[in-house]
Amino acid sequence: MHRRTLLTGFAGGLVAAGAAPAFAAADRRVLHVRPGDSVQAAVDAVDGPGRTIVVHPGTYREVVKVPARAAGLTLRGLTRDPRDTVIVYDNANGTPRPDGSGTYGTAGSATFTSAAPGLTVRDLTLANDWLRADHPEITGTQAVAAYTYGDRTRFENVRLLAHQDTLFVDTTALDAFDRQYFRHCHIQGDVDFVFGRATAVFEECHFRTLARDVDFTPKGMVFAPSTARANPHGILAVRCRVTSGAEDGAYKLARPWVPSYETTARPSLVVRETRIGPGIDAVAPYTNMREAHPWQSMRFAEYRNTGPGAAVSVPENRPQLTAEQARSHTKETYLGDWRPCA
Repeated sequence: MHRRTLLTGFAGGLVAAGAAPAFAAADRRVLHVRPGDSVQAAVDAVDGPGRTIVVHPGTYREVVKVPARAAGLTLRGLTRDPRDTVIVYDNANGTPRPDGSGTYGTAGSATFTSAAPGLTVRDLTLANDWLRADHPEITGTQAVAAYTYGDRTRFENVRLLAHQDTLFVDTTALDAFDRQYFRHCHIQGDVDFVFGRATAVFEECHFRTLARDVDFTPKGMVFAPSTARANPHGILAVRCRVTSGAEDGAYKLARPWVPSYETTARPSLVVRETRIGPGIDAVAPYTNMREAHPWQSMRFAEYRNTGPGAAVSVPENRPQLTAEQARSHTKETYLGDWRPCA
């Protein structure tokens, strides 16, 4: 089965979702989910802010949706190894809904969705193992692992695995500048696998581009920001690394996404102090999604990156920040009064 390659190396057996979780206390401040339990049932049982759900080692095949009322929720794996605890499903944009109401769409395909402000996710894996090769009849091939749109969302030591559109960092409204922070995370995919409108900071994360059995290049892009024009801060990657399972130069670092529902967007991406491997096309690391919105008119920039994929051979193709400009593109300036690691 093709999807096994995406989940290779994970511990724990496959468990069926559906049973109610065990609760550690009468007030349900800490809920434990064990093999045979349902993560969603634990989320549904959250009865106040600041609760914690601890998921024990295993592979939980289910869709999980965290509502806005679960403010301050912490969802974490029991161990510190994110490979031990896996939440995975296999819906895609073009997957028909069981009730016949159409297809799931990109956001609806997500294995994990959260609207909760103050969410913390740590020490586990979120995956979407839907594969194009298994479904040649489906053209909507976006298949999201995590879709997050609450302010002050924090992911730490989380593995996010999928192919197209792995991580959707969104906001609660077109005019909201919701903040998200990712630290020590592993994020892999092929096409636009980190995308969206949020103010999103990635610190010391690993972005991994996948091998693809196609005869065209680019085979994909790491980032596809869709930042609102009024938002001074989009996606920031600092002290990260970009590696690849594909051949050298097969991937682009980014392309701008200007959605049809927000044509005034002006995508923003800054990649700084990051090691970029040879899988990224160093000569022309950016490309367009639509010719009407060229990447040169967007807010793309780099600062002090290293590695073969960061070599500046055609300066006009790699806008660089000055030291003074770089002071405006830090974790602190992007997150404002929120200090997730304080």
